[in-house]
Amino acid sequence: MYVDLGNALSSVASPGVSRESLDRLDEDVAVAHERIERGRANAEHGYAALNLPGTADPDAIKATVEPVADAEALVIVGIGGSALGAATLADALDSEVDTYVLDNVDPEHTTALLDDLPLSETAINVVSRSGTTAETLANFLVVREAFETAGVDWTERTVVTTGEAGPLRDLAQKHDLPVLKVPDGVPGRFSVLSTVGLAAAAIRGDDLDALLQGGRDVAESLSGSLFEAPAYAYGATTYALDTRGASVNAMMPYAEGLETYAEWYAQLWAESLGKDGLGQTPVRALGATDQHSQLQLYRAGPRNTMATFVRPRERIDRAIPATDVDGLSYLGDATLGELLDAEFEATEASLAAAGRPNVRIEIERVDERGLGQLLYGLEAACVLAGELHGVDTFVQPAVEWGKNAARGLLGAEGKFEEARAVEEKTRLRVE
Repeated sequence: MYVDLGNALSSVASPGVSRESLDRLDEDVAVAHERIERGRANAEHGYAALNLPGTADPDAIKATVEPVADAEALVIVGIGGSALGAATLADALDSEVDTYVLDNVDPEHTTALLDDLPLSETAINVVSRSGTTAETLANFLVVREAFETAGVDWTERTVVTTGEAGPLRDLAQKHDLPVLKVPDGVPGRFSVLSTVGLAAAAIRGDDLDALLQGGRDVAESLSGSLFEAPAYAYGATTYALDTRGASVNAMMPYAEGLETYAEWYAQLWAESLGKDGLGQTPVRALGATDQHSQLQLYRAGPRNTMATFVRPRERIDRAIPATDVDGLSYLGDATLGELLDAEFEATEASLAAAGRPNVRIEIERVDERGLGQLLYGLEAACVLAGELHGVDTFVQPAVEWGKNAARGLLGAEGKFEEARAVEEKTRLRVE
């Protein structure tokens, strides 16, 4: 993974950070790195996620999913960190296994998907650490019913990823389902390089060893200086820009297969850093598509936004056919890849010319190793940014509040005082 901070410097952009400020910030990075390394050494909650490239067991994962290795289609049932990592890998990597994600409880979408699937050739990977996540369990019950209605034994098509205890673990034991344990101390949004993200990847036939090697590449580069560790360079720079007014971070990959990666990033950044009145607001974009929908705002709107560009250095290319149409003949001398690169470089330069901060992240190619680098690298960057902000990167109390309110509304056992807020809602109706 490579990071270029040039367009985030104050000599280029406002807000921006001077090289002198980065030198001073590097002292704080060294202190934060010591804390991160101590947390990793003790496998503390959250910090343990940064050990996954070395602690995950790809062989055990592949052995567990072997009963559904013949699948022609795969349905991942989860939500948030239990689904977005696996979805990122599935959307970025080619596979003969058609992969779908049920992470919302939209009844029309769920029904349409189940009606179209070849259920007898479909594998299910249901993922929930607690085994009590309402959306995940509801969707799983609906999927299970669809299999039963179609006369397909769902127990022969299901792999469970969950914690040591809970309703989902109990169900797996009751029906003797293959089950993978969610690792201890790893929050969902940091769990893609564990059983949470890798079970689906294994069913699809993705190269788990290369994914983990990509993570190791970045882990081995972490040091006490942002100038030696690309992940820390990104994390420290986003922190510095945030404190200078860039409260929005637009993640804009220039590869169609990385569109879901931007969704994964949005959860990672928002849920980890959005505390105590701090944290950047993540925005999802896609190059070159969103040059035609969002770039106007980033270049000429409020000076509260930085852009993060992600692109592969290598890709499969395709020539643009020659044409004699006036004004378009120049395209016949180019390829789609060359056009996309030109769009990327023009957008990057456009923002810099307007004095708007942006950072470039590159990987060699969108493959397993490159994705491992990108995913682990942003996790490490996020942890560093959290240390610099002084927030607890690994908790999400605001999310838990909403979960409790929903449980109370649905009549779950227990006291859920949060549900009262729904009844007490202030209303001003216009009909």
